Amino acid sequence: MSEYNAPLDDIKFVVKHLVDFAKIQEKSANDNLDWDVLDAVLEEAAKLSKNVLAPLNMVGDTQGSRIEDGKVITPDGWKEAYKAVTEGGWIGLGCSEEFGGQGFPETIAGTVSEMFQSANLAFSLWPLLNQGGGNAIENHASQGLKDLYLPKMFSGEWTGTMNLTEPQAGSDLAAVRTKAVPNGDHYLISGSKIFISYGDHDMADNIVHLVLARTPDAPEGVRGISLFIVPKILVNEDGSLGQPNDLRAVSLEHKMGIHASPTCVMAYGDNDGAVGYLVGEENRGLEYMFVMMNRARFEVGMQGVSLSERAYQHALAYAKDRAQGVPFNGKPGDPIIKHPDVRRLLMHMKSQTQAMRALTYLGGALLDLAHLESNETRQKDYQGEAEFLTPIIKAWCTERGQEMTSLGVQIHGGLGFIEETGAAQYYRDARITTIYEGTTAIQANDFAFRKTLRDEGATARRLLSKWEGEVKAISDPALQVNKEKVLTSLGYCATALDLLKKRAAANPAQIASTAVAYLDIWGYTIGAYLMVKSAAIAQQELTAADANKPFLTAKIACADFYITHILPQAEANLSIVMDGVDAIWGLSDDQF
Repeated sequence: MSEYNAPLDDIKFVVKHLVDFAKIQEKSANDNLDWDVLDAVLEEAAKLSKNVLAPLNMVGDTQGSRIEDGKVITPDGWKEAYKAVTEGGWIGLGCSEEFGGQGFPETIAGTVSEMFQSANLAFSLWPLLNQGGGNAIENHASQGLKDLYLPKMFSGEWTGTMNLTEPQAGSDLAAVRTKAVPNGDHYLISGSKIFISYGDHDMADNIVHLVLARTPDAPEGVRGISLFIVPKILVNEDGSLGQPNDLRAVSLEHKMGIHASPTCVMAYGDNDGAVGYLVGEENRGLEYMFVMMNRARFEVGMQGVSLSERAYQHALAYAKDRAQGVPFNGKPGDPIIKHPDVRRLLMHMKSQTQAMRALTYLGGALLDLAHLESNETRQKDYQGEAEFLTPIIKAWCTERGQEMTSLGVQIHGGLGFIEETGAAQYYRDARITTIYEGTTAIQANDFAFRKTLRDEGATARRLLSKWEGEVKAISDPALQVNKEKVLTSLGYCATALDLLKKRAAANPAQIASTAVAYLDIWGYTIGAYLMVKSAAIAQQELTAADANKPFLTAKIACADFYITHILPQAEANLSIVMDGVDAIWGLSDDQF
């Protein structure tokens, strides 16, 4: 298996040049946002990813987590890696300083998340859930619950989970049946949950479960769901640990990928009922949980980037080493990277991954600006723009991640199908990303109906106008052809938006039929906007005396490849939206 080396040059380029990080630095009260400190943070995260997490990736895939005598045991090296991550303060990097976090913006926390997930996705799921759960508690729980749980969660001493799904209720949370019965200052929780990542493990002293459940008099549907903190070990008033709670991991799911991540079937209240504490008000649980879910959706989109990057590095190392056949204009013994189509596939992976990275970092920066902005109007605009991009980041990046990891297998040829090469693991690990935290269809419907139509396209129009202005301002003659292609594609987004608005009242089912294609138009186009912007900046940077010319010239080439070879997918998806996919209604159910 090849080494993982964090793509620090590209990470720093995107943060410095593409996402207006200077404005975040200006507005933030954090004194540690100068570039000397940030460089040190990124370099240390890269070392930890390479030296500690990445070597365990195949170990975890091979061994998996297992359950013995009712206890979940993680693979060899997991507890040591957990200790290294928590003692290094990495869990609290983007968490509030009030409860022991370091208060770094999402833009920086996101870069570290990318590295960790590239190095070892299965390991990195628990920090994702920890931070998301902590955010939900911080935003909605009582001060007492915050003081009791957040310092331990933000330090990483305790981990967190998200308990939504039940056997009879997959994505349909209206069907949740877990019960919560009032009992003095707490509730007694009973029911079962499935697909709970890190629902139990042997790394932390305690696990803080966030559980959706219904109180006895709750209304039907999603309006009757409440949110509860249900700790594995009960916590005393002084913060010390007490007795085990009435909950357990019944079994572990046997999965296609992310084998080392213990995906648990959880049972609550087999005996007297698991003690749980209400977060916020009754019947507002789904609203509160969306704080955690939206962060998770952003992070899962980042997983598409992370796995694409790792698969690319793995395929590149193989292509430079593997000799087979005689390339055109080559000689016997040349490695397969000399073959034209291998180069094409590598370039596709490299440029697509760079576009995805830029998009996810842009989303993180908008979240930071929304958090930091004092002007109410601008704050709402930033928040709306971040929410507009979230389903694109989650769905488009994970779908492309499946494609990129598949190309990684293809570059390995027949050996890619053999587990020992390691290429297949990224492909298997990527498969879940388009499903958990809301399938691609759920994201696409949310994007079309809520993020676009809810404000009658105002946020979409504002972003299109902003991006069009930035692209038109590019004056480099070498980029004029690509500039015009990007402007045309921005026009495709506007055309699709107009069509969506016309169909909203007449035929909502037709919108749902084409929602994924509608989302993809935006994904490919935003990627192109960011890539042509990258090329313009790289051209300017080349004139500096200390310019990193190999990186910058490759950056320009990637932008050209993306716009020429990948961006046409936006027009293809516009054709789907315009057609309406009416053929799917022409057959009866029995004809499928």
